[in-house]
Amino acid sequence: MRTTTVGDLRILVPDLDPDGLDSTSELTDDLSDAVVEDASWRGAELEGVRIRSSRITGADLSESTWEAGTLFGCEVTRTDFSGAALSGVTIERCAVTGSRFTGTRLTDIRFKDVLFEGCRFDYATLTRITAAGAVAFVDCILTDATWSSCRLPNIVLRSCQLARLELVSCQLQGADLRENSLHDLKTSLGNLHGITLDEDQLPDITHLAVTELNLTVQRR
Repeated sequence: MRTTTVGDLRILVPDLDPDGLDSTSELTDDLSDAVVEDASWRGAELEGVRIRSSRITGADLSESTWEAGTLFGCEVTRTDFSGAALSGVTIERCAVTGSRFTGTRLTDIRFKDVLFEGCRFDYATLTRITAAGAVAFVDCILTDATWSSCRLPNIVLRSCQLARLELVSCQLQGADLRENSLHDLKTSLGNLHGITLDEDQLPDITHLAVTELNLTVQRR
């Protein structure tokens, strides 16, 4: 494992040695210490599957379902989860890079020490997601997504596209949203309680407040 830093957040992510991993394309109930490249698992039905200490690159898990199970200590790169449904999965000490979650439904997921970098979450639905440790989204597309009843204290979003991201009954206390445009967020101000901003984002917050309070602003 190694530590990477995003803003003030330190995230423990895997540092896998490919020489110590076995190549496979088979998805078993307990996949460990494996290298998976360009595997076609589209529409797979997974239940209780545990994937540990593995490097997954270019896999197709689109339209799949995954209930319960664990993704632990893994590097996931350029993998397609679009249209998939994940429920009750724990994702811990993972780095997910350049992967696609377009239209993915994530429900009752627990994140701990997870870095998403360069990923697409457009039109994704995140429901009752919990951050039990450090979580960061860097250079991710979150447009037209919905986060509902999520508990994501102290997460960091950096250089993400947030247009029309809808926040419903979320707790983001201590979250760091600097370096993102908040202008087109679809949210009440209560969902942003306790977040950290920079001065350049104050006009975005003012716009949200004017919209939420239905204020009329007139020139003198």
